[in-house]
Amino acid sequence: MSISLVIVEDLDEVRQGLSQFLSLNPEFKVLDTFKTAEEAIVDLPKINPDIVIMDINLPGINGIECIRQVKKKVLRTQFMMFTVYENDEKVFEALKAGASGYLLKNTGLLQITESLKELYKGGSPMSSNIARKLVTIFREQQADTEPVEALSKRENEILQLLAKGLLYKEIADQLTISTGTVRQHIHKIYEKLHVQNRTEAINKAFGKSS
Repeated sequence: MSISLVIVEDLDEVRQGLSQFLSLNPEFKVLDTFKTAEEAIVDLPKINPDIVIMDINLPGINGIECIRQVKKKVLRTQFMMFTVYENDEKVFEALKAGASGYLLKNTGLLQITESLKELYKGGSPMSSNIARKLVTIFREQQADTEPVEALSKRENEILQLLAKGLLYKEIADQLTISTGTVRQHIHKIYEKLHVQNRTEAINKAFGKSS
């Protein structure tokens, strides 16, 4: 079973190149591509893909606002930001709008495919320097360390490490477990808290406003 994708990107060479590359992989199926958010807002609810790869700097409505407008109409769809922007404001704004992943456009093609698969499985893949930026954000908004009753001791440990901006592999290394086990725990955390990504989980668990 292939993962269905839609790409929203105004630069022809990026949109077409990414579409062609992903179409070569039998694990993915590119259903459509759009040059503007306005087109995507109209057509995404009809297509209902597994994942939307979304640029931020689009002509007219930007990618973040596009997610805000369409997210409630495509509840099963996950959004992966794919952009040149790496400043704190853009990252956090995109995650609050409903994005579950954030990759920079200089990300390698193989890492893009692995990140899309991770996102499909319930993860929140991010370029490593983006994850590091979240450390600063959550340190500035220091999370309450009280455990969340709905979560197990191990799930609470992992949630705390997520709040510090650690990547899955770093969490696995620190807790001496496999990255697959980390993913399973995070999936359970998202289920129990009724959220879809890292930021929503931390906001809900620690009482941060979204």
